Amino acid sequence: MKRTKMTKFERLLYTFAIFLAAITPILIVFSQATLSKINYDVEEMKEKIDDQQKKNESLTMEINELASLDKIQEIAKDQGLSYNSSNIKTIDGSD
Repeated sequence: MKRTKMTKFERLLYTFAIFLAAITPILIVFSQATLSKINYDVEEMKEKIDDQQKKNESLTMEINELASLDKIQEIAKDQGLSYNSSNIKTIDGSD
């Protein structure tokens, strides 16, 4: 039985095929690990966004409470100010 010699191209082709067969599982595992890390980061960011939205809602409610007429009148009274409707002037913008 006579053995035929492989050409340089065939040897290169087989080497490349073996290299691909060896590296493909490593690349798959690496890409899955990267995807998992990205998903984890996305979920973490969603939690931070939810927390910030809750803080924003709380602050908006606090602003509304502090800006209410009753609260303003209470603070004005504590500061010695009083409401005098005779000092209020209405300006009509239409000519």
